[in-house]
Amino acid sequence: MPIIGVGIDVAEIDRFRAALERTPSMAERLFVPDELLLPSGERRGIASLAARFAAKEALAKALGAPAGLHWTDAEVFVEPSGQPRLRVTGTVAARAADLGVKSWHISLSHDAGVASAVVIAEG
Repeated sequence: MPIIGVGIDVAEIDRFRAALERTPSMAERLFVPDELLLPSGERRGIASLAARFAAKEALAKALGAPAGLHWTDAEVFVEPSGQPRLRVTGTVAARAADLGVKSWHISLSHDAGVASAVVIAEG
């Protein structure tokens, strides 16, 4: 299958933390409720949230960074195996369909104060 797009992004964890502290409502604009919690029900750590934010930025880049995508129309979730996956709906799903995206590949990481993500859109 052809690669339709690739996106990569990094987020400085402390800067992301400061933004969330400054504007607490930002979390609800960026993430669906399940992304904010671990499977245990505890609140997800800031490094993990920063990586998910980076994934959404990388996803937008993989789609050509069009205007009008909604942050909550892309959800990063984790398979029972621990592998991260993307679930897209609404504006993101529509753009992906227009481009012929059939599957997604995602990788998340955080270390040394930086969270990163790579997203590959495959047709």
